Amino acid sequence: MGACSDGIANWQTTGCRLRVFSMIKKAILTGLAASALTFPAFAQRAAPVPVDPTVAKLRDTALKDDVAWDVVEGLTTEIGPRPDGSPQEARAREWAVAKLKSLGFRNVHIEPYKLDTWVRGLESGEVVSPFPQPLRLTALGNSGATPPEGLTLPVVYFPSLADLRAAPDGSLTGKIAFVSNSMQPTMDGSSYGSQGQARRAGPNIAAKKGASGIVIRSIGTDHGRGPHAGVTNFEAGVTPIPAAALSVADAENLERMVKRGKPVMLHLLLTPQRVGLRDSGNVVAEVPGTDPAAGVILIGGHLDSWDLGTGAIDDGAGVAITTAAAKLLMESGKHRRTIRVVWFGDEETGGFGGEAYAKAHAGERHAIAAESDFGADRVWRFQTNLPDTARGIADRLAAALDPIGVISGATVRGEGTDVEPTIATGVASINLNQSGLRYFDWHHTPEDTLDRIDPEQLRQNVAAWTAALAILADAPEEIGPVPIQK
Repeated sequence: MGACSDGIANWQTTGCRLRVFSMIKKAILTGLAASALTFPAFAQRAAPVPVDPTVAKLRDTALKDDVAWDVVEGLTTEIGPRPDGSPQEARAREWAVAKLKSLGFRNVHIEPYKLDTWVRGLESGEVVSPFPQPLRLTALGNSGATPPEGLTLPVVYFPSLADLRAAPDGSLTGKIAFVSNSMQPTMDGSSYGSQGQARRAGPNIAAKKGASGIVIRSIGTDHGRGPHAGVTNFEAGVTPIPAAALSVADAENLERMVKRGKPVMLHLLLTPQRVGLRDSGNVVAEVPGTDPAAGVILIGGHLDSWDLGTGAIDDGAGVAITTAAAKLLMESGKHRRTIRVVWFGDEETGGFGGEAYAKAHAGERHAIAAESDFGADRVWRFQTNLPDTARGIADRLAAALDPIGVISGATVRGEGTDVEPTIATGVASINLNQSGLRYFDWHHTPEDTLDRIDPEQLRQNVAAWTAALAILADAPEEIGPVPIQK
């Protein structure tokens, strides 16, 4: 080791340390090389997948592109909230057609269908006793109505949906059920699936047990006074009861009242109604491909929104992100597969837009289906469900998305109410998962407004989608069907 063998004094010198580190590094690399010769399969797996320079350039261009912001800003400013079956939703379809044509898309059109429409009416609530005060609440979609004068009834408190399920049949006659299960933030939004059952199924369960009405703690991760809207469903033969979501702050306050041990009396007024069939529709636009036999790439989000906010994160951002990515592909030249962007007309009250699309396009070959419907915070993970013949696509996606902070996740079937009816026929899919840590603070609330969108994170979404589309649109592999999951 020369001078480095003379003891501690020489080891402390910078030159000595560098020589030792260099020798250690050489020994490690030599050992790895020998391992590669012994185990060639390991050497192959360790080799990085190169990123197509064209894909990288498009991805990086998207990080400076503001088309998505322009779309979501225009939609929320010029149209605002877009409830299903409403005049605002109809205006939004016309706005979308004009916008997509102005951006250069081809074959832009509306595919109409009829929608059985529920309309919100008056809504209010208050604690009558023992501590009189108003409550912030909103009727759940498909809720029944109270009498015109409202209901004034005692509350029965259930800490969770499981407690409501365990209540004896008939025990809620002449009462208002109150379910107060809480939701915690998660990166992947998984708590929405479990805690959201209080909204989706709770009113039906309460009705079957005799309740005259139900209020639930909003399905959200905030602690504010903005209630979270959302749909609920009643089984055939079950008469819908008045059902409302309390703001999280009001639900917490009502829970504290109940725990004081005195009977709590509520007054509830809800006057929603069903108004029959109205027009809805999907807005469709395309970037035509050069090989019709290669299959269509279906992407998009939903145009409708709840009425409390302006539908910025749910789902103005989603239609904007996918549209901006498709536009960048369109401007980059010809591609093998057609990219079809769909702004689905109804997602919030039952997913009828996705069902209508799948029915209208049942005879077409789709290669991939995916949607953006989880706000506009950073994409942090991607997942695929591809046939074995196209597994190499996932490796190329991983290489292209890694530089913008997106990791590879497990193979799963695609998610999203709008594309699920198409995916259910055996179409391959991809998920670009956005962070859900903030999403349910504002989801379905009056706070779903443009200022909740961070332009930088919005651009990162567009970059992830652009890279994915660039790989999928020109992938030489045949992307055939995947096994249908039942």
